[in-house]
Amino acid sequence: MKYLFLLFSYCLSLSAIAQQATDLISPEKGGIKFQKQSLKAKNQIVVTAHPLASTAAYNILHNGGNAIDAMVTAQTVLGLVEPQSSGLGGGAFLVYYDAKSQTITTFDGRETAPFEAPNDLFMAKDKTPLAFFDAVVGGRSVGTPGTVKLLWETHKKYGQKLWEDLLKPASKLASNGFKVSPRLANSIKNDSKHLQTDITTASYFFPDGQPLKEGENLKNPNYADTLKQLSVNGGDYYYGKEFSQSIVEKVKQAKNSGHLSTKDFKQYTIIERLATCSTYHQYNICGMGPPSSGAITVSQTLGILENLKLSQMSPDKAQTWHIISEASRLAFADRGLYIADPSYVNIPSGLLSKTYFRNRAKLINTQSSSKVISPGKPDALTTSKFSQGRSPEQNSTSHFVIVDRIGNIVSMTSTIENGFGSRLMVKGFLLNNELTDFSFSSEKNGKLVANRVEAGKRPRSSMAPTIVFKNNKPYLALGSPGGSRIINYVTNSLIAILDWQYPIQNAFNMPHIVNRFGTMDVEENTSATNLISDFKSMGYEVSMRNLNSGLHGVLFTDSGMIGAADNRREGLVVGD
Repeated sequence: MKYLFLLFSYCLSLSAIAQQATDLISPEKGGIKFQKQSLKAKNQIVVTAHPLASTAAYNILHNGGNAIDAMVTAQTVLGLVEPQSSGLGGGAFLVYYDAKSQTITTFDGRETAPFEAPNDLFMAKDKTPLAFFDAVVGGRSVGTPGTVKLLWETHKKYGQKLWEDLLKPASKLASNGFKVSPRLANSIKNDSKHLQTDITTASYFFPDGQPLKEGENLKNPNYADTLKQLSVNGGDYYYGKEFSQSIVEKVKQAKNSGHLSTKDFKQYTIIERLATCSTYHQYNICGMGPPSSGAITVSQTLGILENLKLSQMSPDKAQTWHIISEASRLAFADRGLYIADPSYVNIPSGLLSKTYFRNRAKLINTQSSSKVISPGKPDALTTSKFSQGRSPEQNSTSHFVIVDRIGNIVSMTSTIENGFGSRLMVKGFLLNNELTDFSFSSEKNGKLVANRVEAGKRPRSSMAPTIVFKNNKPYLALGSPGGSRIINYVTNSLIAILDWQYPIQNAFNMPHIVNRFGTMDVEENTSATNLISDFKSMGYEVSMRNLNSGLHGVLFTDSGMIGAADNRREGLVVGD
């Protein structure tokens, strides 16, 4: 009853935004359906983190656009209405299924370290790592943005509608204004201190010195002007000197100055990479490989668990989650040691070997927590060249899934890293703090860390946009924000759907239990807290936390599609 009441109150608080979103849908669209939670559709479907983005992207599909067209619109609207999570100043990973050729590919739009960035970028004068926010706030943490390039390049390759038409919905909202959502208002209030360190950022989020409030109409003429320039000149204009010089000056003139140059923009490229795939039971799970650790770590966790008959275990038992957690810890140990930008590091091919999974599974004590979890040695070529590193990934990211009438699928995760990124605003959008996804220390115990800062390098990510196949046909597309916990959110949802046969919405709403490095994180105010005493008896330290995922996905069935949006955020499913 408490949950139903909270959901009802939440929906009321979003009513103004929902009305604004439905106003974007023209009256003749009799077949359209939109819903906060799961929704069935036969033709086309959109699931994003904000109603305005979902409805704008659906409009593109309805008016003859394909999934890539709708992706451009969804991302440009999200960058306006959900600026704390993603935008034109950030980066993204795209997993794309082309229905005509029945092939899957991925596009790496990850930010890069400036060519002028020193290896000790996040080290203090006393040779100790900087405190997190000392590193984040300001220009030091800003990498070369990749999102605009990703949208532009993939649209040139796959898009159908005119580029300028795809930017109009966001441009119109920026000019006319949009209703500040409860989530955005709360985020601004909670980050007041850091948001006021930059005068441009402060004047936008704190008009008249007060934080924006839920329901206020917010205009962003600078964002509209940026989109107009991109409409006229194309996406490459962003990376030319005339436009990028403003970003460079902002970064270098910030109090915590950074190292970006126009050369970084000129030489930035999107990389099309082979999808990283592995089998799990009868499914083939495909996602984003390095520099993201998403697909490898998800696949490792599942590959280890495949040896332990998880489908026969109860999701309500502490022992089940103990076994999942131990598999997760084993995968995260490998992630910390081996995974980084593949242009700079040779990643062991044996990380996804079934034999390796079986050997790692044997290390799990099914009754109690392992005191020490160590990286494995996945193949004969593996050496002890590197030391294990840690980077403090944050959870301000966005994921969306789009399926068009032809069957093309977009599963895309985009980010500016921490909430509101570096807190630097230029030309109507915020700049990322993505460089803090590197290990702050470049070496440990006399050995280099694979994910250390290097000029031109792409920092490791945990973003895990995923498409699952069954019998060589798409079965499920999903992803989530959440920092390094993205891996657990996606993995646990896959377990719930593939092993326990949960409906997709139930899987996304399931209480979170996450373990990456030894501590059992349990989602507060959920039934998962009932297992805490059992976890402690198994030897775990337990932390109750607000585990705020943003899972969005689509399940493919014989009778159509089912889209679902995580009830922890403001997502909306729209389809017909």
